[in-house]
Amino acid sequence: MRTEYKIFLLVTGFLYLATVVYGWWTWYESPTNTVEWAGTLALALAGTLTLMCGGYFWFVARRIDPRPEDRDDADISEGAGEIGFFSPGSYWPFGLALSALVAGVGLVYLQWWLLVAGLVAVILAAAGLLFEYYTGARKAH
Repeated sequence: MRTEYKIFLLVTGFLYLATVVYGWWTWYESPTNTVEWAGTLALALAGTLTLMCGGYFWFVARRIDPRPEDRDDADISEGAGEIGFFSPGSYWPFGLALSALVAGVGLVYLQWWLLVAGLVAVILAAAGLLFEYYTGARKAH
């Protein structure tokens, strides 16, 4: 996790620096000396997002033992074995993407009924994806 948080915090520093430079540059180049706020705010929010991710990885890295990827003296064989469980086949991600598409179309065309229907479908599809292996034919015994 140490590598991950260092990368995220490096990107955070770059984005905040780019925010300051972009804000100054748009102010300097503008004939009315105004800042272009859309790009400045987008860069600042992107920096905040990477700061949150990096902070989470830093928080987790402090509480777990170093992984083989984080140690210089580790052997390749230490990273062998089961990584985790990955679903071999599921239709829920397709349903989730389709319902997000419906909600997005409802938002673009300001059709509130379509937006609400899409958001309800997003919640149901996310719940189906989350509880896929707790109910139905794939239930673990």
